[in-house]
Amino acid sequence: MSEGSTLPITLRDLAEIDVGRLNRVGEKRRAALGAVGIETVLDLLTTYPRRWIDRTNEASIASLAIGEEALVIAEVRSVNSRTTRNRRTMVSIVVGDKTGKISLVFFNQPWRARQLSAGMEVALFGRVDEYAGGRQMTNPIVDLIGDRTGRIVPVYPQSEKARLTTWEIAGWVEEALRRCAERGIADPVPEEVLDRLDLIDRAEAIRSIHQPESMRAKDAARRRLAFDELLRVQSVLVARKRELERSARGVVHDLSGALVSRFHDALPFPLTGAQQRTLAEIDADLASGHPMHRLLQGDVGAGKTVVAVSALLVAVQGGHQGALMAPTEVLAEQHHQGIRRLLEGVTVTDGENLFGDRPLRIELLTNRVTGAERRDVLAGLADGSVDLVIGTHALIQDAVDFASLGLVVVDEQHRFGVEQRAALRDKGVDRVPDVLVMTATPIPRTAAMTVYGDLDVSVLDELPPGRTPIDTRWANGPLDEESVWIDVRERVAEGQQAYVVCPLVEESEKLEVASAEETFERLSNGELADCRLSLLHGRMSSVEKEETMASFRRGEVDVLVATTVIEVGVDVPNATVMVVLDADRFGIAQLHQLRGRVGRGQLESNCWLVTADQTGSNPRVEALVASTDGFELAEVDLELRGEGTLMSTSQKGRSDLRLASLRRDRELVELARSVAFDLVDVERGLDDHPMLADELDLLLSDEDESFLTKS
Repeated sequence: MSEGSTLPITLRDLAEIDVGRLNRVGEKRRAALGAVGIETVLDLLTTYPRRWIDRTNEASIASLAIGEEALVIAEVRSVNSRTTRNRRTMVSIVVGDKTGKISLVFFNQPWRARQLSAGMEVALFGRVDEYAGGRQMTNPIVDLIGDRTGRIVPVYPQSEKARLTTWEIAGWVEEALRRCAERGIADPVPEEVLDRLDLIDRAEAIRSIHQPESMRAKDAARRRLAFDELLRVQSVLVARKRELERSARGVVHDLSGALVSRFHDALPFPLTGAQQRTLAEIDADLASGHPMHRLLQGDVGAGKTVVAVSALLVAVQGGHQGALMAPTEVLAEQHHQGIRRLLEGVTVTDGENLFGDRPLRIELLTNRVTGAERRDVLAGLADGSVDLVIGTHALIQDAVDFASLGLVVVDEQHRFGVEQRAALRDKGVDRVPDVLVMTATPIPRTAAMTVYGDLDVSVLDELPPGRTPIDTRWANGPLDEESVWIDVRERVAEGQQAYVVCPLVEESEKLEVASAEETFERLSNGELADCRLSLLHGRMSSVEKEETMASFRRGEVDVLVATTVIEVGVDVPNATVMVVLDADRFGIAQLHQLRGRVGRGQLESNCWLVTADQTGSNPRVEALVASTDGFELAEVDLELRGEGTLMSTSQKGRSDLRLASLRRDRELVELARSVAFDLVDVERGLDDHPMLADELDLLLSDEDESFLTKS
């Protein structure tokens, strides 16, 4: 479109051509287009139709059958608007084609009288009814299409406010495509990749998404353009991963020591197949010279801790140190106790020790560790006598120095930003320590590949033997709720314990605390008057929280009434009932996390999801009743919620996925990731693919790139 050049047009060229250079775009139309985010020809060509009308499936008015839904294209003959007796607006319209006419009626849509006028061409989709001896559609879907011909008619997002119609946009798109045709549109994806993946070239894709010859051609165009969106995202992530590999020297760990096998031999149960597979993946990373950057996904109770401890021991047996960082003091202290129990009696071979072996030294470092005790831990980390340290973000403070940090485990990744991960990595002396990130929030595989794309992903998808499945039940309304409190009282009478989680109040923590206090009072004086109750919420000091949890752990409290502060990591094997009040206020992932607080011992456990009397279905609650598989639930969650935005909210829209969907395009996400690995060279990055590199620069802002690699 720019004069003089004969090279194919790139997206950069299109982004530099103002939309005002198209015919019939004067100052007024240019401002209207600007109001909906269309300033350049690239913006115009990436404003995709929101639907396509297949004129080959179009019915004539004469052939419309009563009671059936149909698509019909007709001309508006007359428009009439009036207010009914009960003050509702009713717009009546008559439309016709060569074969006959039909009336349309719109209730409470007064703007239809302004939108539609005699002589306009419209596409209608709706159910045909009989009224006063004639045929009628009530509130049909209407698309203004102008005098568009062709078999497939694209329908663009129309803006009532900016006064832009679908046929105006279609006209400008047509002109832009015609003017591009002479030079053609450049394609950044090598031809052999397109052939291998059965993708059409970009020029054909852009033409066919706007002017498809058939619905099949439109689908092929969508597939190619969705692939491009995903390839850009994956290329950023893979380039970041490659840069880490290129610029960072990792620790080459020694896998031949006996420490890990001693630990496994001492476990009271065998490792699951998933644990063995994951440990093999981690060992391969640890033995290489590149720093490991791995995400360990495991459902609640899948045995992530054993895997993490095994990896930490690989570092220790090679003469290095290991660190585990948890998001809260309560969780750090719990990990510390649990890991000490797991490693009781495990010794480290030490050539300088008279007896050949010494006890493994495990310490805790949080802001609550102070004075002489803190100085002792810091000195031990600096001189190498502390093997493993477990703590909060206190571990990344300046005062903390390690003799030789070999491996970092980060628990519940979504609570830490990339900066905190990087700060802990920087504690390595002359090598970058390996990083293992753990999460109990199952993420669909395609989303994990995108959101955590700079990490390799390992999945623990088997539960260890001895974990009793949790029975989840829905208590809908006051009558069902009775059974809940009966169950809690019976369990307490047998010496077991229960959690009651209070409703989530989005607006403020203050309201949430008030609701928890109110629930505590109601249950103490009512349904659970004979039980020992305690209250836990986010506004308590960390000392109060820990005291409350400790007394619950010791069995001095029967029922813990809490807000969602118990969502992550609280481990009390004697707690066998979880009651979630107003469960419909929580998301699937959060309910699944809460449910994972019970069923942690040998006793059968129940989870009650309580809702106020609801008619009809509740897909989230029903999904939890039907399945305890976190990965299956994560897929359901993605289906129900849609994907939201992948990129940073600051740059909303322009660079977000417009056609690609993590939900629908699972296969494309995997293909895009493997192509990104093929194209982004370990040493040269994207130097061999300058056009793709330029598109990343053009379409992903710095905020997007840092958001993607931070996630």
